[in-house]
Parts: sequence; structure tokens; C-alpha cells
Amino acid sequence: MSDFDLVISGAALVVTSNSKDEILPGANIGIKAGVIAAISDEKLAGNENFDARGHLIAPGLINSHTHLAMALLRGWAEGVNLQRFLEKVWAAEGAIMDPPTAELGTQLGALEALLGGTTTALDMYLFPEATHRGAVEVGLRHISGPIFFDFAGLDGLEWDQRIAVARTWPELLAKIGGPEVPGYLMPHATYTCSPAHLRELAELAHELGYSIHIHASENERENKDVAIQYQRTPTELLSENGVLARHVVYGHGVHLSDGDISKVSSAGGAVAHCPGSNLKLASGIADISKYQSAGIKVALGTDGCSSSNDLDMWVVMRLAALLVAQTKGPEQASAKSIFRMATIDGARALGIDNLVGSIEVGKRADLIALDLAKPHLIPLHDTYAQLVFAAGRSDVSDVWVDGEQVVKSGRSTRIDFAELKRAVTSRVGELQAKLG
Repeated sequence: MSDFDLVISGAALVVTSNSKDEILPGANIGIKAGVIAAISDEKLAGNENFDARGHLIAPGLINSHTHLAMALLRGWAEGVNLQRFLEKVWAAEGAIMDPPTAELGTQLGALEALLGGTTTALDMYLFPEATHRGAVEVGLRHISGPIFFDFAGLDGLEWDQRIAVARTWPELLAKIGGPEVPGYLMPHATYTCSPAHLRELAELAHELGYSIHIHASENERENKDVAIQYQRTPTELLSENGVLARHVVYGHGVHLSDGDISKVSSAGGAVAHCPGSNLKLASGIADISKYQSAGIKVALGTDGCSSSNDLDMWVVMRLAALLVAQTKGPEQASAKSIFRMATIDGARALGIDNLVGSIEVGKRADLIALDLAKPHLIPLHDTYAQLVFAAGRSDVSDVWVDGEQVVKSGRSTRIDFAELKRAVTSRVGELQAKLG
């Protein structure tokens, strides 16, 4: 009887993202019950074998802020700032979004993510039960949770109904199944949730043992609007109402004052840096080097497809590195540091580094294989530079989540893309007919 369910053998390189940032040539990885059980130079025996010769094996990438179902609205709101973007997108969502459509869009987004090497996503969207089901069906490690607005919103839920969903969320997660994920509550923003409601959510998160994910200080206009209404920054509101007492992940966090930075750092908070979306909406450039120096955990995200137009974490890594080089100097744009933001540091920011983010014995087997036999990937002088500045999602050949191969030779093992494409085309056609 074999020692392992799966052995990934003879990899050209294994980029571990462990505490020593070890890169292991020719290593073999033994996986049992979805867990990395061995990493060895010695040959391992498995019930299944993946011949990784000519491939680089790395931890699956972690997208720390996205809205997967908005893949259906790719290209819908172009040439606008954040506020105008929200107007256009919310109108489109109001026209077509319901639970089946959100599930369909999330399937499309999750498929795009997995094919590009992203194995975990922190996903904020309407109808979270439907979106979670859609992502799990495709094989993604999908961190979702109840979303909160003061108003009824596009899902038609009043505040008390949203609270009721949150209280049943643990049971819904268990019912749907899928890879292990932590619990999150997801208030949309400080300009869509009142201080009283933020306090209620902080108390509920404490009761449930949940983290909180929220948009905060995405652009200067948001900060000004919140200041006019409350004479506070978004961070000050979150701090005063107990939200920062929980583990919090900021979506964007572009414009944080020195006082904000101190509060987020002291609270152990994290920022999901979305450079592509921020640049496209002219929201600004987050000073992630300053945040990191202050002790804030910084992860990387794509935002939704209707603002960034794709879910490509390789592009995000490159943009993040280039922005640091432009604003702080090339010597500060460490490719290794950027890659860690998309792997182990991203996992730490989300509170899941006990599960994923690095290739280590005892971690879940969320792994990706990159085919190195490409003109743009040779010669190899600096592995991290190659990953951040040269590699792309088309180089990802195979993907495993919890040890299950969910992408094989560039194709999903879970879902029929042709059937998904037909369903998406039909539903989006209805949107176009309604809104033109």
C-alpha cells in the first residue's frame, strides 16, 4: 500500500514561501488526505503521481479582496471613478442579480481564478450562500460571509434579516461543505453602514468568533464624504465602534492617515491592496511600504472584474511591484516580498496561515504547477523575479486544492466550460436587452 494519496515528483523547483523562503530543486511532495505529509529529496510512493519535471511548484495564490460574481459585468463600467462606477454597476446588478445569477457569476469567476493559479479568495458579494455554493462547486477555497448595508439593497434584505443570515451562516457553511474556511462578516463600508450598526456587527463578530472584511478609504472622495457626515475617518469610525477589536481586513485602504495607520497596526489589522482596480478607477496609490513598516499585514487582491476587468493575480503582483519601484525606488521593490504578499503573507492577513500560503508539512495541499518550458521563462537567473515580472496565468498548468486536482493540463476537472459559457451568454444577453 502506498504511503501517500498523491506524489508530486521531481519538480524542477519547489518555491515553499516558508519561514526560510526555501526553494527546493528536484523535491518530491507527498500528500495524504489533502494535507502535505512529506517534502523530500527521496523518491516517494503514491497511489497517484504527478510528474513535475520541467515545472515549478508553488503555493496557490491568495486573492484577498474580490467580488467574483461581477465577472458577469466585466467591461460594464468603463472610464469612470469609484462613485460613478458604483452607480453604473449597482444599476446593472439591480437588473439581473438574484441567487442563481450570483451563483453562475461566481462559478465563472472561480473558474477564472483557479485556471490562473488562485486557490483562495476572500469574496464579498450579495447572496453569499449562492456565491459560496458556486465557488465550492468549481473547487475554490472560498471565504465568503453575510454582507451588510443599512438599506434593503439589491438583495432586498432589511437589517434584521441580514443579522438572521449571519446567525445561520455557520450552518450554511457546514451544509455546503468545501475546503475549510474561517468565518467572516462583511459590512460593505462605513458610508453604507451606520455607527450603530457597525457596533452591532462588532458584537456579533465577537459572539461568533468571526473576522470582518470591509471597504475602507478606497479613495479621497470616500474619506471626504465620511468626514462630512461623521467628522471622522473611516478607520476612526471602525475603531470607536469596536470593529477594530476584531480581526479586520480592509478592502483597498488606499488613503490612510498616520493616525489610521497606527490604529490599524495596533489592532493587528490587514490591508488588501488592489493596485489594478485602484489605478483604473484613479483611486490613488496605497503606500504599502509604509503600512508594512508600521506593522500592518498587506495582502494582494484583484477587486471585482467590473473594475479590474480580470482576476489575474500575476498582473496584480507585477503592478504592486512596479508601483513600489516608482514611489519608493527600485531597490524597495523586492520580488520575493511581493510574492509572499500573494502567498504566505496573504494567508496571514486573512488569518489562514495555519492552513495555506506555504508548502510545509501539515499545511493543506493548495498547490500550483507552472510549466517552465516557455520562451519568456528562460533563462532563470532569479526565481522570484521570474514569478513576479515574467510569469503569467497562462503558465499555470495544474492546480490542487486540498490535494484534489481541480485544474489538469489547463482545464477544470470540476465544471464543463462550454456549458457554463452558454449559461453566462444567455444571462448576460438578458442584461444587455434590459439596459442596452
